[in-house]
Amino acid sequence: MTTRLSRALAAAGTALCLTATLAGCGGLASDNDVTLKVVAADYGDGDANSSIGYWKDLAAAFTADHPGVKVEVSVYSWEEVDAKVAEMVKKGEAPDVAQIGAYADYAADGKLYTADELLSVATQADFLGPLADAGKVKRVQYGMPFVSSTRLLFYNKRLFKKAGIADEPRSWDDLEADARKLKGTAKTPFALPLGREEAQAETMQWLLAGGGGYTDSDEAYAIDSAENVKTFEWLREHLYEPGLTGPVEPWKLNRQDAFDAFARGEVGMLNGHPKLMKEATDKGVDFGMVPLPTADGRDKPAMGVADWVMAFKNGHRKETGQFLDFVYDAKNVTRFTNTYGLLPVTTSGYRAMSASTAPARAQLKTFLAALPNARLYPVGKKSWAGVSEDIKADIGKSLADPKGPVKTLEAIASAARQADQTR
Repeated sequence: MTTRLSRALAAAGTALCLTATLAGCGGLASDNDVTLKVVAADYGDGDANSSIGYWKDLAAAFTADHPGVKVEVSVYSWEEVDAKVAEMVKKGEAPDVAQIGAYADYAADGKLYTADELLSVATQADFLGPLADAGKVKRVQYGMPFVSSTRLLFYNKRLFKKAGIADEPRSWDDLEADARKLKGTAKTPFALPLGREEAQAETMQWLLAGGGGYTDSDEAYAIDSAENVKTFEWLREHLYEPGLTGPVEPWKLNRQDAFDAFARGEVGMLNGHPKLMKEATDKGVDFGMVPLPTADGRDKPAMGVADWVMAFKNGHRKETGQFLDFVYDAKNVTRFTNTYGLLPVTTSGYRAMSASTAPARAQLKTFLAALPNARLYPVGKKSWAGVSEDIKADIGKSLADPKGPVKTLEAIASAARQADQTR
């Protein structure tokens, strides 16, 4: 998912495949043996840390504990894994388990088991609440979160000091005042990437900070709510029009370009995810991280993102459930998140990371603290993919509309509601 942390970390390339053979006595497989076919995404950035190593060990360990059940895992880059699964489903060859970016289409078509048909009570109850809720279609959970991330405000400490800024911003008034002070010291006081790459993520962060969001309490689209309109009016009047968003117009600025500029020391502030920590550290940037300032300075939910596991109705419900219980064992969750610098999706994994004293975990804990109350995209809506595309195409340009952003928000909202009704 281009909007997810994992896609940014994923390496392009061809598929990596593995088969975990039966462990135990070494006897020949019987006619009653079951083979689970699993498709997963690669979170590595090269052969040295490809996810294939994790899945190979996991499959072998599971088979050793469950004689008679083999696991065959194919690992693909993020650029191709969703399409591979879609192709398999179209051919009538759906995998038993897929770890990919979206589940709603398959759930709506009746192709998936529900979580409670698969998981033990203990496993299902271990999911963090916001992530479990985001995996639901019409209040029934089909998508099981695999890994997650949240977003924070990054700021350049050297540029802050040079501009005479002593305190971290908490409100939008603080943020504007700091951006104005940075105008003389930073090429881009506040980077606002509303380009196609991840406009839907940048937008959602601001909507939440302004007390709104993509949907209301009844899960209906509310993109043109009064709170959301006020948020984009503020962005236009207090950041864009005063020239505080830098030389690149927000609708032309992509997330990775903004990250690269921050890593070069050119950006005073921007919203980012854990990947930016490594990029900035590698370039020697001294940075701080705080929750995105809110309209009134009061705490608001952060934006979270997650990748998903789903199980297709292939007749292996029992064995698939056993395998997924194993996948979500605390030690396996912790091993994966530690390897790739991501956040856990379970309470047990959350507690393990919180208790860790490892230096590599220290900075991640700032992101972790925002996770329990995070809000996610409305991924349970089959219409979300199309709505997300509309946001990517149009939301940034609303800042330059002489009539203000309201017409753009109304148009996106109207199309979203219509799409939701027809699907």
